[in-house]
Amino acid sequence: MRNPVLVLLATVLALLPGDGVAAGKPNVLFIAIDDQNDWVGPLNGHPLVKTPQMDRLAARGTTFLNAHIQSPLCNPSRTSLMLGLRPTTTGIYGLSPWFRNLPAWKDRVTLPQHFRAHGYRTFTTGKIYHHGVGGPEQRAVEFDVWGPPGGVGARPEQKLIGPTPMGNNPLMDWGLFPHRDEDKQDYKVASWAVEQLQNMPREQPFFLAVGFFLPHVPCYATEKWFALYPDDDTVLPVVREDDREDTPRFSWYLHWHLPEPRLKWLQENNQWRNLVRSYLACTSFVDAQIGRLLDALDTAGLADNTVVVLWSDHGWHLGEKGISGKNTLWERSTRVPLIFAGPGVAKGARTTRPAELLDLYPTLIELCGLTPRDDLEGLSLVPQLRDATAPRVRPAITSHNQGNHGIRGERWRYIQYADGTEELYDHQTDPQEWTNLAGRPELQAVRAAHRKWLPRIDAPLAPRSADRVFTYDPATDEVIWEGKLVRRSDPIPE
Repeated sequence: MRNPVLVLLATVLALLPGDGVAAGKPNVLFIAIDDQNDWVGPLNGHPLVKTPQMDRLAARGTTFLNAHIQSPLCNPSRTSLMLGLRPTTTGIYGLSPWFRNLPAWKDRVTLPQHFRAHGYRTFTTGKIYHHGVGGPEQRAVEFDVWGPPGGVGARPEQKLIGPTPMGNNPLMDWGLFPHRDEDKQDYKVASWAVEQLQNMPREQPFFLAVGFFLPHVPCYATEKWFALYPDDDTVLPVVREDDREDTPRFSWYLHWHLPEPRLKWLQENNQWRNLVRSYLACTSFVDAQIGRLLDALDTAGLADNTVVVLWSDHGWHLGEKGISGKNTLWERSTRVPLIFAGPGVAKGARTTRPAELLDLYPTLIELCGLTPRDDLEGLSLVPQLRDATAPRVRPAITSHNQGNHGIRGERWRYIQYADGTEELYDHQTDPQEWTNLAGRPELQAVRAAHRKWLPRIDAPLAPRSADRVFTYDPATDEVIWEGKLVRRSDPIPE
């Protein structure tokens, strides 16, 4: 039997053009950040945040102020971006499966493969895909050259935070940890990428993907980064203790029983400020690593002919809506940094048009002059990269497990859950999403205008789906959350 991975590799390599076909094409520096919400300077997401390197990149290019993810979880978000398909098309909503293990998608040509088929040499380091992709044969299919993997790097011998609820997951840790920045995995990832940029051959364009792990938990930082943020409550986000009273019970099912602690636990254990400072400190640390990449690009004389795109796979709550973590359809979980710079991109521009991570695949194809594809579900952002006021034909759409969708336009956020319950927020008057307007009769037309964008394809869970997945049966009104029945009478986990 022929190895399907090798067949795919042979197919891709057969598509490679001859020498010189890709000459003159711009390079691509593809920078991913894990769990980075909108608390960055270009998005004004936190009044105290310090991200001078992201500010520097934004000054060079165009910032999307209203960019959102397809799924508020690592694996489905990254899979969607790299395949150019929505989670509602693939059925990949959980931390498993790896898409190559599914017959329907095992031969799908990903974004970096499309670039390699057009004469690019592809590099990767850190966390780009959520899962490891197996042995040398599989790795060779995905990228030409592999650097250090992603991860947190140096860790204390014991958790800094004592037992946390729901299993005391080892990832649920944060705080001041006196180690060397050079021992952090993100520093090593940046160092490898810098070395590649310094020694990059000029006869062939490159696609270099660099994925940073922080500020994902465990988010440890040294005193240098903690010192940027005051040890007082001015660092905390503004929250309402009763914020969930007007949200449907079904909203809890999206993050029913997870290791990320609730706000109540953080407050009772005096950890809220510590977590927020740790997150901010790690955000600034990652920002510094981005600066190292930009410096290397400049020093190597590559900046003028390199498209740089910076993105995050999803956001992260730090007390808003009573929780920490992701797995929601609210702004803090879906809004992420998205910045483009380089040839074909307006400088110092900011656009409020909705954008999706799904749009990166067709956008990079167009910016680099590659053969377009007609099987991608995203829209090219090139019109907005040339003119920030250019119109956009649809809102951003986020889904988390079958039947649960958020629709984000320029003014409104509409949410519909699998049981039909709804939320509606007016970002013009309520940017914190404190007041659910879904029950207002006078806004029926607004709800209807957003409902028309609900995905027409809404696939069930893909085979082998696991971790943070659930199903809903409208006939019985039952939720099966990671294999366990959740009754309407069950208390919400604290």
